[in-house]
Amino acid sequence: MVTSSVVNTYPLSSYSFGTKEPKMEKDTSVADRLARMKLNYMKEGMRTSVEAILLVQEHNHPHILLLQIGNTFCKLPGGRLKPGENEIEGLKRKLSSKLAANSPNMQPNWQIGECVAVWWRPNFETIMYPYCPPHISKPKECKKLYVVHLSEREYFAVPKNLKLLAVPLFELYDNVQRYGPVISTIPQQLSRFQFNMIPA
Repeated sequence: MVTSSVVNTYPLSSYSFGTKEPKMEKDTSVADRLARMKLNYMKEGMRTSVEAILLVQEHNHPHILLLQIGNTFCKLPGGRLKPGENEIEGLKRKLSSKLAANSPNMQPNWQIGECVAVWWRPNFETIMYPYCPPHISKPKECKKLYVVHLSEREYFAVPKNLKLLAVPLFELYDNVQRYGPVISTIPQQLSRFQFNMIPA
């Protein structure tokens, strides 16, 4: 794990992008997703998920890589941990499954940094909070966001049914309407870091 208050951000043009087989969503609707979450909770207890904040730069400004599903919905790369799985190893596994080429010798060097945010889902509903409400003794999900330090050059393989977008921090800031509360507050969580903009 890398802990540093400095984040080196390399130009988006330093990275190359290809495609791989589609990664289909397990659910076709929000209601289906919440129903599956309920089922998994009965079997395994609270869901723990980990997501990555991958930073690049364009025009000397930090951008975050987001996966876009369809025309509107964006999410951070990551996902649910297996029961008992280590968070760092689990995040590396999820990142490779979402963004790495299928070839073992083309795996990106995922350098997981520190956890910058923890969000809680108190009930089987879409709403999450950056704290666990005091009256909730059994939250349904705990989601942790980690900064991931990218190497200067990497190859990302994006599933054919998804788009990988580089979104500037100023576009995310306070834009709950478009990105939801978790993604739109990332600029505040990153404000204590110093971005070292490395030219091409």
